[in-house]
Amino acid sequence: MTTPLPVVLAGARGHGRWHVENIRRLQRQGLVRLAGICETTPLTAAEFGGEPPAQSADLGALLDATGARVAVVSTPIHTHADLAVTAARRGVHLLLEKPPAPSWAEFHRMAEAVAEAGVACQIGFQSLGSRAVPAIRELIADGAIGTVTGIGAAGAWARDEAYYRRAPWAGRRRMNGADVVDGALTNPLAHAVATALALGGADRAEDVTAVETELWRANAIESDDTSCVRVSTAGGVPVTVAATLCAEQPREPYVLVHGSQGRITLWYKQDRVLLQRADQGPREFGHDRTDLLENLVAHLTTGAELLVPPHATGAFMRVVEAIRLAPDPARLPGSAWRLLPDENRRVVPGVDELVAEAADTLALYSELNAPWARPSTPRDHHRGVSTR
Repeated sequence: MTTPLPVVLAGARGHGRWHVENIRRLQRQGLVRLAGICETTPLTAAEFGGEPPAQSADLGALLDATGARVAVVSTPIHTHADLAVTAARRGVHLLLEKPPAPSWAEFHRMAEAVAEAGVACQIGFQSLGSRAVPAIRELIADGAIGTVTGIGAAGAWARDEAYYRRAPWAGRRRMNGADVVDGALTNPLAHAVATALALGGADRAEDVTAVETELWRANAIESDDTSCVRVSTAGGVPVTVAATLCAEQPREPYVLVHGSQGRITLWYKQDRVLLQRADQGPREFGHDRTDLLENLVAHLTTGAELLVPPHATGAFMRVVEAIRLAPDPARLPGSAWRLLPDENRRVVPGVDELVAEAADTLALYSELNAPWARPSTPRDHHRGVSTR
């Protein structure tokens, strides 16, 4: 019988609570053992739901003390690279939450440390663990929708005022001199960007030739809450991703593959695929999903292929870098948004349709008919060419 791999979790509050439950699930299967928790403030027994394992605010010391083989890092964005490097230098394998870093330089530093140490690193884009992704790639390769002409993605979500007050780094572009880049496309709807790039066959850094950004904010934050990007790729397939956290009616985000003879829609949180072709009726498919920590364990114990290694998120990080370097998000005029008092959140009337139209047409907000999405200006439309 295989000995369970000892795991340390860095960041057990917020989204980290999901990781606690997932580790417990794998622990019941005998695959892992939660050996320690790294938190600045220790978890109480009530928070943990029982007596917590070893705890420390020092990840390096905790890894040394527990003999952990795997570290799961689910901490604030701007701490990812440092903690990943700390684990890698101790020979500890990693599941690193998305976004892996707030800048290209930090991502490169992390990836170099991982490569030098020879450890495995899985980036936490859970949507890329879906069987729907390779299934769609197979449909494309088989010519199911003809020639792919572009990829669109739409994310119309809602976040209330409390979401931006949950942590000091929430909604920030930088904090205490460090990059954070906590915007709609880089954090809550980062899966839309990463999945769209993956389906467009452009997941590596060298696949990106240019990124155009348009960033706005209705909320009183530094980062964008309503934004879009258009990525030019080496393969010639444009990728446009539109997002908002100010939707009137929040709905499931999706990626849309445009073809010369049809289209494929993936609702990536549901692993649901819709194939539409002009000469045939629509067909819908459901797919399974592989948990990324489970895949990392399988990689370490049986040699299974790692689903989301760092190089497979290089293109996503080029988008993050373009957003980081873009002018600060433009404030939407007061006439463009309203407050929903019962939900304590801001909505942008008409943005739901705008997001869908951007994904459908591959156009940027400034190219669509919205009262606040005025023609491009140096402030609200930025074309950033990725460096190699």
